[in-house]
Amino acid sequence: MISPVTTPWWSASQPPTPALVVLVALLGACVGSFLNVVAWRLPRQESLLLPPSHCPHCGSRLAWHDNIPLLGWLLVRGRCRHCRRPVSWRYPLVECAGAGLWLLLPLARPEAMGAAPPPLPLTLAGWLLVSWLLAMTLIDLDHLWLPESLCRWGVLLGLAATALLGFSQGSASGRALLLSHLLAAGLGLLALESLSALGEKLLGRLALGLGDAKLAALLGAWLGPRGLLLSLALAVLSGAVIGLGGRISGRLRPRQPFAFGPFLALGGMLVWIQGTTFWWRLAGWP
Repeated sequence: MISPVTTPWWSASQPPTPALVVLVALLGACVGSFLNVVAWRLPRQESLLLPPSHCPHCGSRLAWHDNIPLLGWLLVRGRCRHCRRPVSWRYPLVECAGAGLWLLLPLARPEAMGAAPPPLPLTLAGWLLVSWLLAMTLIDLDHLWLPESLCRWGVLLGLAATALLGFSQGSASGRALLLSHLLAAGLGLLALESLSALGEKLLGRLALGLGDAKLAALLGAWLGPRGLLLSLALAVLSGAVIGLGGRISGRLRPRQPFAFGPFLALGGMLVWIQGTTFWWRLAGWP
C-alpha cells in the first residue's frame, strides 16, 4: 500500500521553483494544443496522430515552429503562412487555458478523493480530468454532441483514479470512496436521462441530450454524490445566466438549442478545484 503524503508538493507555503512553473505551464499549453486537434479530428473520425498538423483550409503541413503553443500563432499573425486564411483565435485561447489550469490544479484539494490523498497523484488526476472535460467542451460547442467514447472512458478513468487515491489511504477508505463514486455515476446517468425524458414529454422536444447524462455519470465517477450535486447546481446556474444573457442580447433565439455540456464541465472543474465544502457552504446547504 502506498503511504499517504500529506505535505503538498505545490502550495503557498511551499512555492514551486520558476523552472517548475515554466515547465508545468508549457506542458499545459502543449496539452491544450493537442486538445484543439482532438476537438477538430475526433468528430470527423480522423486519426489524432496522422497526418501531422496541417492547415484545415489548404491542407499544407505546418512547420515545427508553427506548432509551438501560442508563439506559433503569434508568429504567423493568426493566418496560415501558405494560403493566408485566418487561424481561429480559439487555438491560442485553449492553449492559454491549458497552461493556466495546469498551474492552478496543484493547489486543488478536492474532498471527493478522501481526506489525505497523495498530492502528486492527486494533481495528475486533476490534470487528466480537466483536460478531458476541456476536450468535451470544445466538441460540444462545435457540434452539440458529446462523444460516447470520451464519456465511457472518462467514467472508467474516474473510477480508476478513485480506487488508486482511495486505497492509498487505506482499504476501508478505498472501498467507501469507490462505492460512493460508483453510485454517483449511476445516479448521474439516471437522473439526467429521466430529466431529458420528462422535458421531452412536457415540451414536445428534446430538452437535454443523452450525452449530457453520460457526462453527468463521468462527473459522478470523479466527484462522488456531493460533488455531482454541486456540479449540476453550478451548471444549471451558469447555464441560466448565459442563456438569459443570450436571449436579452438577441444572440440566442427562442427554442434555439445550445450546448449544456460546457456548463457541466465548468461545474465539475470548479468543484474539483475549490472542493465541495466551499460550494456547499456558499449555497447555504446544511
